[in-house]
Amino acid sequence: MPLAAFPAGTALVGGAVRDALLDRLGERPDIDLVLPGDAVALCRQLQRRHGGSAVVLDAERSIARLVLQGWSLDLARQEGGSLNADLHRRDYTINAMALPLAGADAGPAALVDPLGGAADLQAAQLVAVSEANLLDDPLRLLRGLRLACELGFQLEPQTEAWIHQHHSRLGEVAGERVLAELEKLAAAADGGRGLAAVQRSGLLQTWQSKPNPEAAADPDPVVARLQQLNPAHASTLGLSAAERATALPLARLAALLDAGSLQRLRSSRRLQQRVERLRHWQGRLGPAASAAGAEALAEAERLQLHRQLEDDLPALLLSWPPQAAAVAQGWLQRWRDPHDPLFHPRAAIDGGSLQRELALQPSPQLGVLLDQLMLERAFGRIHTAEQALQAARQWLAQHRNPHSSGGRRD
Repeated sequence: MPLAAFPAGTALVGGAVRDALLDRLGERPDIDLVLPGDAVALCRQLQRRHGGSAVVLDAERSIARLVLQGWSLDLARQEGGSLNADLHRRDYTINAMALPLAGADAGPAALVDPLGGAADLQAAQLVAVSEANLLDDPLRLLRGLRLACELGFQLEPQTEAWIHQHHSRLGEVAGERVLAELEKLAAAADGGRGLAAVQRSGLLQTWQSKPNPEAAADPDPVVARLQQLNPAHASTLGLSAAERATALPLARLAALLDAGSLQRLRSSRRLQQRVERLRHWQGRLGPAASAAGAEALAEAERLQLHRQLEDDLPALLLSWPPQAAAVAQGWLQRWRDPHDPLFHPRAAIDGGSLQRELALQPSPQLGVLLDQLMLERAFGRIHTAEQALQAARQWLAQHRNPHSSGGRRD
C-alpha cells in the first residue's frame, strides 16, 4: 500500500515502533497508525481501493481496523491537537514513541519520543506515562505486568506502586478484555512468573467467583505453583516444545482461576470445562503425591481421569514434582500413542452392534454395559469385537434384572 494513501501527519505508533527498536518484530506485526482526520472514513476508503475487510472498533473515538492479505492495520484519529499530545495520552513511555510516515521524496523520518521511551527501552524499564493515564483505562494496570513479563523488563517503582494501589479498578473493565490479557500472559515464555506478579498485585480479586482461602491466608502457595509452571520444569517432566505450548498456558490459568472466575470473565464454555476438570483431578490426586496417587487409583476412576483429560493430560503432569519425572515420562509415552486403549479410551464395540448381536433394547443398563466394556478394553482384557461380545454376555448373565423388559432372556 503506497504511503501516499495516508494523509500528511500520519505516524506509526505503539508496539510496532517499540518492537522494531528492540529488534523483535514478528513476520507480520500488527500496525498502528494515528492520523489527524477521520480514521474510520479512511479505513473504508482503503478497503474499497485495496480490498480486505474493514471493521469499526470505536466509532466515537474514530478507530477502525483493516485486515488485508494477512496484515492487521489499526487506524486511529489523533487525540489532542498534535502527535506530541497524542503520545502524552498513552500508557507507558515505551509505547509513547512514533515514527511519522515520510513521503516518497523525503528522507528518513526522525523518531518522535517526547517521554524518553527509547531511554527506558535501553534501561529495560517499564515506566507509566502518568497515574491518570493508567486509570483512564484500568486494563493498562494488567497490561503493564504483561509487558514487563514478555519483555523481561523491571517495573519502575512508582509505576508498580500505582498498579498495586489501584488493583480494584480492574473490575471496571469488560471481562473479555481482561481475559485476553491473561491469556497472552499465560502463553508467554515466562508467563508463570508474570501471573505470579498478578496474584501478588491483587488485580484479580474482584473477578474471583469466590474468595480463595489459601490466597487470603498466604498467597505464597499459589505463587509457588505458578512459578513452577515454567519451560524448564516442563522439560524435566518430558514435555516436548509443542506440548509445552499447549499445556503451560492451561495449567497457569487453572492455577490462578477456577471455572466460576472464567465464567465471569466471559470465557468460552470449553475453557471453563477444561479448567474445571484439570483442577478436579489436581485436587483429587493431591499436590505432593500426584504421581503415586494417580497410579493407585481404582480402575474405574483411572479410566475416568483419562476420559476427561484425554486432550489435556500434559497440563496435569505439570503439577507433579520433579521427582515424579520418570512416571510422567512413562505416561507421556503412552499418551503420545493415539491407539493406547487407556490413555485414549474408545468403545470396545458400538452400541448398535451390541443391540443387534444380543437383541438388546436401548436402556440405562446398555450404557452401563458399554462403559464396562470400555474399561475392560482400557486395561487390556479384551481386544476384539468378538471378545467384547463374549464379555457382554458374561456381564449380562451376572447383572440381568428379571423385572426388566430389556434384553433377551436365556
